[in-house]
Amino acid sequence: MHTTFDIATSGLIAQRHRMNAISSNLANMSTTRNEHGELEPYQPRFVVFETDDSIATRGGGRGVRVASTEISDIEPRMRYEPNHPDANEEGYVAYPNIDMTLEFVDALEATRAYEANLGVIEVTKDLGQQTLRILA
Repeated sequence: MHTTFDIATSGLIAQRHRMNAISSNLANMSTTRNEHGELEPYQPRFVVFETDDSIATRGGGRGVRVASTEISDIEPRMRYEPNHPDANEEGYVAYPNIDMTLEFVDALEATRAYEANLGVIEVTKDLGQQTLRILA
């Protein structure tokens, strides 16, 4: 039973990391400078998962962990805004190439996966309680 909790918890942690990356992407959709103030648009982040073999069931179930948080190398989206303070010589501003719709879909998927892992924990907890009632 503890392994079931461990696997579901690993899923919760992984999806939380994913949601953090998505929220960072959405929050920085208009960021045209890096943390040092240099003209460099924000590059979107994405989380890479891997199997966590240290959390395993006898039936072959495995946990998940965050392998890394990667920075996308996608080209920035150029917009013609000649009056913007960050515009280049031609009047174009480099914005992060972040698709809001895709980010929202990823957020929905991460939320559903998070909820599914919470459901596993609740069902496992209920099964344990029922077992204790039967034995008592």
